[in-house]
Amino acid sequence: MQNQKERQTYFGSINLATGQCLIQPQPTGNGSYTVEHLQYLMSHCPEQRLALIWDGAAYHRSEEVKAFLASVNDGLAEADWKITCLRFAPNDPTQNPIEDIWLMAKRYIREFYHQCKTFRAVKCLFELAIQHQIFDFPKLHRLGEFSLII
Repeated sequence: MQNQKERQTYFGSINLATGQCLIQPQPTGNGSYTVEHLQYLMSHCPEQRLALIWDGAAYHRSEEVKAFLASVNDGLAEADWKITCLRFAPNDPTQNPIEDIWLMAKRYIREFYHQCKTFRAVKCLFELAIQHQIFDFPKLHRLGEFSLII
């Protein structure tokens, strides 16, 4: 007998200048879905250059992601790239502000979980806790003037 748990992966990005968080549900974390998230971000900010600071997930460095970034930035000087990616220090989630957003959403779910009858309701509750909210907490400000180049 197998006890399969339902799961949901979310890709999330926070705009350091505005405090808005964009999330995107995906079946799993991999290079293909990372590229989809990058395209999603570009569609929300078509006239802006994007600077992403990522954790150490292997799929952020996949060949598929590298190929996508090369195609998006093809022919541009590094200072003009459409997407620039930097990495947090390895194995240090305390640096990553999205971790605080995930934690806030999980606390919200714990508070109202008893009203959820299905996993779909839990996902809706998680998304509600993040969307339509402006985030402002110390970790965002620790990144300093970086938000000005986004």
